[in-house]
Amino acid sequence: MRALRSEDWWSVWLGFAIIALVAAGWVTAVPKAAPWSTHLDDAWTGSPGNLLLFGGMLVGITAVAVHATGHDLRRYIPGALVVFLFAWFAQVIGAQAAFKSWGLSYALWALGLGLLLSNTVGTPRWLEVGARSELFIKIGLVLLGAELLVGRIVELGGPGLMVAYLVTPVIILMMWSFGTRFLRMPSKALVIIIACATSVCGVSAAVAAAAAVRAKKEELTLGIGLTMIFTVGMMVGMPALSRALGLDPWVAGAWIGGTVDSTGAVVAAGAMLGDDAEKVAAVVKMIQNTMIGGIAFLIALYWVAKVEPTEGERPSARILWERFPKFVLGFLLASALASFVLEPLLGSDGTDTITTITKGFRGWFFAMAFVAIGLESNFRRLTEHLVGGKPIVLYAVGQSVNIVLTLLVAWLAFGGALFPPPG
Repeated sequence: MRALRSEDWWSVWLGFAIIALVAAGWVTAVPKAAPWSTHLDDAWTGSPGNLLLFGGMLVGITAVAVHATGHDLRRYIPGALVVFLFAWFAQVIGAQAAFKSWGLSYALWALGLGLLLSNTVGTPRWLEVGARSELFIKIGLVLLGAELLVGRIVELGGPGLMVAYLVTPVIILMMWSFGTRFLRMPSKALVIIIACATSVCGVSAAVAAAAAVRAKKEELTLGIGLTMIFTVGMMVGMPALSRALGLDPWVAGAWIGGTVDSTGAVVAAGAMLGDDAEKVAAVVKMIQNTMIGGIAFLIALYWVAKVEPTEGERPSARILWERFPKFVLGFLLASALASFVLEPLLGSDGTDTITTITKGFRGWFFAMAFVAIGLESNFRRLTEHLVGGKPIVLYAVGQSVNIVLTLLVAWLAFGGALFPPPG
């Protein structure tokens, strides 16, 4: 059976297995780095044994998929354990108070640690075998689906949906056209990665788009790097600009939620403007996050039909299904499970308890994925995609249009022009 040897399908099955373990009460907590300022000892209050036990659990879960897809566990397990330790160190650094306030998240440190090793002494072969970035990413994206509850998405009604669903596809199409036709960037995969990262939700959208088009590791690394660097500036700049323009907190929150590329940075930026702005920003970003699965699905279809069609063969339903990223199906089903099964059965509080733990798992898988991406990437190959600065121009132009258009739509939606003023 081909599905048993498919990494895509295993990411779905393992994602749901984790949700089931948590829902059954067999896993009740996930190790997490605590905020710290000057004393590194404050970052980890749990026992080293529990941390290693959890690391062994993650490696053991993924080892099932690695073995089923025909890889050597004797080479995978040692490398994956080291990737886990790198991910732990990245989370500790990211929990430092100053770094956290500046928006320098664990994702940036995880990627940086991997890049540092791969571009200095080089990534040893045994470690590279454990760096299963795509498997880690896909499991994380399936778990992300469980965090997106339909009832909360419609909490803001028409205004929230308008800001998220109207602007996002316009920016993707604009950036795709600008990158491929005007800039004539040689890598179309890089164009769509940057476009999705800019218009949807940064890193998560970038990795979903990269998986949908089977992008090179260097293309994904560059897209993530650009997104995280600019996000830091926007997290600080957008609240300041909102104050300078005298924006209503609801309008400002929707503006921030629709433009800042990271969910954590969105919440932090919204909080700078008060509780109302923080709430609106977080919900608008959550609504945007729901588009990841659908956008990745449409991109995959377009790629098969127009960008990379199978040579000598029309894109039949069979070919489309074979190349369809199965994690998208898992993402959508996980959202449906949490929204229409868990929440009605357990209520909001019970569902929040489950998704808080699955979110912890998702954070670990993403951290391991970013370490793995760094270990698999090389600066020399990265610079090939930066010739002429076109990726930077694409991001800067796309984000500029995004900022202006989202401000207009946020004002129309939350400023009282089309809907009654909230609050």
